[in-house]
Amino acid sequence: MDSTQRVVVVGAGPVGSLSALYAANRGHAVEIYELRSDLRDPSTTPLNFTRSINLALSERGLNAMRHADQPKLIDHVMAVTIPMRGRMIHGKLPNGELSEQAQDYDVHGRSILAIDRGGLNKRLLDILEDMPNVTFFFNHKLTGADFQRNKAWFEVRDTETREQRSKEIEVDFDMMIGADGAHSAVRYHMMKYTRMDYQQEYIDTLWCEFQIQPRKESQPGSTSKFKISPNHLHIWPGRDFMFIAIPSEDGSFTCTLFAPAARFEELEADAAGTQIPEFFDNYFPGVTSLILPEELVASFRQNPHLPLISVKCKPYHHSSSVVVLGDAAHAMVPFYGQGMNAGLEDVRILFGILDKHSRENGTAAAIEAGVLPADAAASQRALALAEYSAVRVPDAHAINDLALQNYTEMRASVLSPAYRLRKFLEESLSVYVPRLGWQTKYSRVSFGNECYSDVVAKSEHQGRVLLRGLVGALGMPLIAGGVFFALRYRRAADIGVRLGQFMSSLAGFILHKY
Repeated sequence: MDSTQRVVVVGAGPVGSLSALYAANRGHAVEIYELRSDLRDPSTTPLNFTRSINLALSERGLNAMRHADQPKLIDHVMAVTIPMRGRMIHGKLPNGELSEQAQDYDVHGRSILAIDRGGLNKRLLDILEDMPNVTFFFNHKLTGADFQRNKAWFEVRDTETREQRSKEIEVDFDMMIGADGAHSAVRYHMMKYTRMDYQQEYIDTLWCEFQIQPRKESQPGSTSKFKISPNHLHIWPGRDFMFIAIPSEDGSFTCTLFAPAARFEELEADAAGTQIPEFFDNYFPGVTSLILPEELVASFRQNPHLPLISVKCKPYHHSSSVVVLGDAAHAMVPFYGQGMNAGLEDVRILFGILDKHSRENGTAAAIEAGVLPADAAASQRALALAEYSAVRVPDAHAINDLALQNYTEMRASVLSPAYRLRKFLEESLSVYVPRLGWQTKYSRVSFGNECYSDVVAKSEHQGRVLLRGLVGALGMPLIAGGVFFALRYRRAADIGVRLGQFMSSLAGFILHKY
């Protein structure tokens, strides 16, 4: 985009706010439309009607904010985050004692950051509010859009006079950015103009939020406001259930229970409230010493039990008029901690491509060719948005799939010897043979900026290499022994074949599972 454009952003969450900041930094007239009231107002209903505010911020999200040309933004973010250097796996030993097992995320000591979602959002909105070319429109609901004529219609909700009929306004734009979440209105209207493939999936898991309160200062011997380590993501894994806790600056932990819908229904039917603490004692040992049983019951009954949705679609744009980012394009389950990070990365990649096309096809050249500047800008955007869809769709689909797969890892594989063996081997190669460029899949995703699809390809390649080495190390002695006995004892002639089949089956299982 070479000349000043009118950019309409729908959605004032972190992704929408960052995209507005990128557009405003390029001199465009930016209008931000948000369905809810000002998100900085504590009385505004949170997303999904929950208080969930803790998010995992990793390198991709940080890198996107670095490119926003706002040094104070990064300074603020780093000042209010809590580094989490790994997972803390909670369980119970055979003798009944509680156990904790730390698993670092990265052999080089890198951490992901726990951050208050509301605080990050507020900081972005405050920066935007100080920019003269940015205007906010809260309580505005997108009701229609014409992406051929670049017009949109918003219903204005008057929160003070709810009984009066809402009025509707018409808005013109050069480009609309849809960052309005998994149930995106922008995407809905865009589908009327483009042949979009769309896939939506709810997994058979619900989630509910709980809180571990800060340690009371009056407690004897207390040296920290945190009841458990603040530098870990705490996991109570189970085959079908999972309970996690993420630290907050005030010493509390935002906790989430993930369980099948059928289990939630069983606990909801517990009128006396006795089954809920028993459930936690059975599957998440130690939690009832961190959250009082009556608080567990109250949180389970008062907080909503929400589904987890996964959304895939393509393309992410229509012509030069509109593009969707973040959850509007690729809502994912939260088990890789990449939802917000991928959305913020969308912004960096989108504007990088827009800038590239602006440099390569500037309006000066277009004027010489007899094309009007406005038409030239639209032509540039169309090429840029098409490239963005082509580049980003495979990566977004890749991280969407990884997030689903990571649910299995967090619930069960973290306790698996095979999982820990592969992690140990990959980290050892990363440290002792760095020229190989060997890293774990998690490190590539969370501590780098490689394309998600490239991460998957490299991880699969590493898995095949490790598997061949493992099969060679373990299988050859067995096969050699089988051949020896087959030659010596004719009746055992099929031993070598059977061992070979066994090792092949084992290899296939490990490659698929890990």
